[in-house]
Amino acid sequence: MLKFIRPMFPTLVEVPPTGDNWIHEIKYDGYRTQVIVGDGTARTITRRGYDWSSTYKTIVEAAATLSPKSAIIDGEAIVLNEKGVSDFHSLRSAMRWAPDRIIFVAFDLLHHDGIDLRREPLLARRESCSNSSGLPKA
Repeated sequence: MLKFIRPMFPTLVEVPPTGDNWIHEIKYDGYRTQVIVGDGTARTITRRGYDWSSTYKTIVEAAATLSPKSAIIDGEAIVLNEKGVSDFHSLRSAMRWAPDRIIFVAFDLLHHDGIDLRREPLLARRESCSNSSGLPKA
């Protein structure tokens, strides 16, 4: 069974770094979450290592249908507001009153069918994620 991989936490800086060794991405306003898939089941783990599978039931149900035998997908659980922007306060409310509104935005594939991908460059992992049958494009 695959285990939770403790994520790195971002570092606040005054100015974003530049150069060919850096990429920049959208920061969603939600909860950092790993989806761990294995043996036809899935679970969701928070950035601090708590199992929130019961909170993110719709994400867990969808992830359990993915075609890889095993995967660890890093991302963010969010809720979009009426303008299509992630809204943290709506996420907190949805966790209790409308859990079907919570969606998972995948941004990294850490493990896939028995292969630990963390030593691969991030862009290669994202390409692997977008080309893998049954996995969402990151």
